[in-house]
Amino acid sequence: MAQAPIHYELYIRRVPGAPWTLSLATEDRAIALATAESLLAERQAAAVKVTKETMDAETLGFRTSTILAKGEVEAKAKKAKIEDQAPLCVSPSDLYSMHSRDRISRLLEEWLNRNGITAFELLHRADMAELLEGSEMDLQGAIQKISIPESQSRGISVHEIVRSFQGLTERTLERIRIDHKKGRFPDPATEGFAQAAVRLYSQPDPSYLLGGGVAAHLASARNWKQKVAALLDLADKIAGAAMPMADGPKALAFKVLEQPLSEILGSKKGLSDLLGANLNLGQRLAAMTRLAAPKAVDDLIRIEPAIAKSLPPLEGPAVRLAQWLGHEAFFAVRASIARQILRDLLGPRRLCPDNAAQEVEMLRALAMALTFGAGKLMTPEDVQAAFVDRSRMLMSTEFVTAYMGHDRTAFEEVEALIRLLENVIGGANKREAARWIRSTVGALKFERDVVGQIQPPRTKLQALARMQKSITKAGLTPEDSDPIVKRIGEVGGLVEAEGKYIATIIKSQLTPANRLMMLLTLSLGEAGPSGPVADRAKAEAMKLLRLPEVRKEIAASPDIALAVKRFLEASAPA
Repeated sequence: MAQAPIHYELYIRRVPGAPWTLSLATEDRAIALATAESLLAERQAAAVKVTKETMDAETLGFRTSTILAKGEVEAKAKKAKIEDQAPLCVSPSDLYSMHSRDRISRLLEEWLNRNGITAFELLHRADMAELLEGSEMDLQGAIQKISIPESQSRGISVHEIVRSFQGLTERTLERIRIDHKKGRFPDPATEGFAQAAVRLYSQPDPSYLLGGGVAAHLASARNWKQKVAALLDLADKIAGAAMPMADGPKALAFKVLEQPLSEILGSKKGLSDLLGANLNLGQRLAAMTRLAAPKAVDDLIRIEPAIAKSLPPLEGPAVRLAQWLGHEAFFAVRASIARQILRDLLGPRRLCPDNAAQEVEMLRALAMALTFGAGKLMTPEDVQAAFVDRSRMLMSTEFVTAYMGHDRTAFEEVEALIRLLENVIGGANKREAARWIRSTVGALKFERDVVGQIQPPRTKLQALARMQKSITKAGLTPEDSDPIVKRIGEVGGLVEAEGKYIATIIKSQLTPANRLMMLLTLSLGEAGPSGPVADRAKAEAMKLLRLPEVRKEIAASPDIALAVKRFLEASAPA
């Protein structure tokens, strides 16, 4: 009886959980098994499976049996996500948390800005509660905005969610009115803010009650700048209280003041009013950096005074605010500003829309200041990620074209591009900057511009040497930097050949030792670029070193001897 036809199939799963795909079909069992083991060993597959397929003579179908299964054969079952069906806010006190106030600020942003208040004030002032109740369109619109996503995440009807939030809103607004009517909120003007903090500290919900007094204190302020000043006045009263305050009441007072201050500084209108409405994004971020990390910026400027040009001192009420933000009690306010800085850096807006060169300098200053001040406020990884993303914007064709302008020489364009390269971070951004530089130095325009400059050859060679050094120190990979360095060296060779600079040195009336020193600085890439110029200078220096009178001068001068030693070490084969 003839043996039924048999063949072997190899299936692979490239990553855990992926579907099986046929990789090989063969009649040789050994080949199928060896291939499976090889794919698994070389990590070209997460799992392998070899099956034996035997044909049934009666049905003409195949019977399958698995003879090998290795790796992550079974996909790991994902744990079912358990949705919390409980609503996020069930009582009025839930609305006073930081996250709830932030949500209210976003949902009622237009209404709050129209009335010049923060969510903190809305949740503590009876007059604002009544005003919001009268603005049915704004209130219902906010409830609708939050009810739809809440309904989808919890699997409950929108109508039921709306009714729940309406009830919560009514209870909250009614609570504010009753507490105001019964005089539970203190009056800092009559009682004193420090005394109120001490009295309320032992009562239930002291933060809410003291917040009512702070909100009433802010009611007379006409703009955000005056509100900030009023809050700092209360902070002054706590700091200079005539009565001794325990740590508990003092911490309570600062915690309450921190809430409206964070909301004001977290809003665009509040910041614009405090820092100035006519600032571009870069100037605003510079001022915010001064607020978030005042000590770090001052320390950095002492080390790097040039940074002060991009991060000028604060003016007006912002100076007083920065002094208070240095206080540990307002750490959360500084952290809120720091988060806003990172969000703006990750946004699409230009820092200095009208001046690309100034934008590069501003980005450099901000990067140094935020990196120097990173720690508790933000992680170095978050800072780096923000500036990598911002650097990507600087590498766009639109920005680079605006940055280089139309009135620069090719040599000046390369200098500008190197400056740009030095101020962007991220491997991909560095490579893109190198691509711009490589295309510019490789153009005939660059060669003509450098060779044709009406300058002494020595000056041009020194400039090219500086250019090479900047490229090698800019953090590029050899694959990106070597072609640029080589091209600059080739242009340097043309400059030297055009001006016969080395021949002029050899024929000059200088002493042999002085001629040798000039050749050594050229050969070492200090007075000229590496490449043809350095090679020619090296050849001529070797000739001079063979002369007896030169050897005699070398022996008599320690400085020349040291330079010769460096030259010989650099010239020695690896």
